[in-house]
Amino acid sequence: KMKKTGYFLVMITFLFISCTGTSGSKEGNTPEAVVATATDGGSEKAESTKGKPELLTAQTFKLKVMDYEKNPKQWIFEGDKPAIVDFYADWCRPCRMIAPILEELGAEYEGKINIYKVDTEAQRELAAAFGIQSLPTVLFIPMEGNPSMQKGALPKESFKQIIDDFLLKQPATGTN
Repeated sequence: KMKKTGYFLVMITFLFISCTGTSGSKEGNTPEAVVATATDGGSEKAESTKGKPELLTAQTFKLKVMDYEKNPKQWIFEGDKPAIVDFYADWCRPCRMIAPILEELGAEYEGKINIYKVDTEAQRELAAAFGIQSLPTVLFIPMEGNPSMQKGALPKESFKQIIDDFLLKQPATGTN
């Protein structure tokens, strides 16, 4: 009976180690992850990214949001729908608090707005170009007019109010 208990503990320990071994990978490019991605046909990955914020580099930011090098003094939005840009860092606790909120909003407002994330540690030039000094800093970009920047974490209700009243609000056509 003692041998069975010892064997059981060894198996549980092995199972635990194998489950947590690759999930802690910062890059996600372990051979196991590459093989899993290559063999699953991409279906799981496509489903899991549905509505999730898209990580931008300086290059993709210039294509999808604004080319701040070509137009340093004038805001010219490159997007096809209103957008939210979350300037964050992995070590920032408030940034980690709003990350699931932004994922939920991405799913709720899918097709109506784009939600992007910029890692300020990896994209220092981009963070400097926008004067990011505190994290999180969230940039709200309507289709017309100037964007608005908010510093600090917001509750989901505040994000929804800004999306509904600022990003998705149709321009007034009548009198006040």
